[in-house]
Amino acid sequence: MPTYDTETYRKIHFAVMAIENGAKKMDIPAQQMVIRLNNVGLITKRLLRHYDMLHTQSLEYVTDDIIETLKNKEARL
Repeated sequence: MPTYDTETYRKIHFAVMAIENGAKKMDIPAQQMVIRLNNVGLITKRLLRHYDMLHTQSLEYVTDDIIETLKNKEARL
């Protein structure tokens, strides 16, 4: 099992929480949420890259933000 530094662990934990809450709010399985987010690059390009800004917001805000961004990106495909 790989070991992660504290910062990496925090980012991954944050992304997992956002993904799980987004899936719950959209009433879809978390695995489907991961696939959809990966298809448009939102896990790395949004949740992980902008962790420093996003983690200061409420989980509800981040959840709503990621859902809205996902829907907007999917609509452009």
